[in-house]
Amino acid sequence: MKSSGAFCFIFFIFFVAVYGVRVPRLQRSIKISEEEGSVTYYDVLRGRDGLPGMSGEKGEHGGKGVVGPPGSRGPISGGVVYTRWGKSSCPNTPGTDLLYAGRAGGTFHSHEGGGANYLCMPEDPEYDSSLRYRPDTQNVAQVCGAEYESPLQGSHDHNVPCAVCFVRSREVVLMIPAKASCPPSWTREYYGYLMTEYRGISSNIRGRTMFECVDKDQDSIPGSAVNTNGVLFYHTEASCNGLPCPPYNERQELNCVVCTT
Repeated sequence: MKSSGAFCFIFFIFFVAVYGVRVPRLQRSIKISEEEGSVTYYDVLRGRDGLPGMSGEKGEHGGKGVVGPPGSRGPISGGVVYTRWGKSSCPNTPGTDLLYAGRAGGTFHSHEGGGANYLCMPEDPEYDSSLRYRPDTQNVAQVCGAEYESPLQGSHDHNVPCAVCFVRSREVVLMIPAKASCPPSWTREYYGYLMTEYRGISSNIRGRTMFECVDKDQDSIPGSAVNTNGVLFYHTEASCNGLPCPPYNERQELNCVVCTT
């Protein structure tokens, strides 16, 4: 039994010497023989690791995974604001919010001073008690209500409603005169008639306001039929003085459109 174990050990040493196998570390000890209470162990050494094998073929591409749930809505970082003249509500467009509704106002049509723009005056004005006031109306500018004058839609001499709208998904707002459609990829918020103050033939007519786009289905403020003038909204027509006719027409009211993108 002892001679058989010795032979195995000698063969192992011979194998190492012939093939030059270097052994970096001891792996374990194994029992070779056991006789009359005497146990013989030989150290079995671990040889060097072999060369790496060849890489296997690339597996097939896995299928598309299940779509995950939508993430939470991020913060609002953009958006545009515009005024819809002639209406007290905003267009029924997803992502459009009404900031406030009111009525159009501005400087009285015959006043030489004052502001040149129309204002959308809220229905619920606030007067901060911490600010100072004077109990008179001298040396001030005034804002009065606005009326339609001979409108194609709505009622003559009635006051003009307005709505201030916020579109959270847009970045730019544009009013285009003499158009009823928007450029490609833009969204039409509303369209209608280009209106402003009367051109002012007589010396007591101021005749300087902004051009605004009034909704084609313009409404009126209920109960405002009394003719108080104030700031006025007249339709606008083109003049062939500097504008080509055709395509412009001196006898047809100009359209307008409000677009966003």
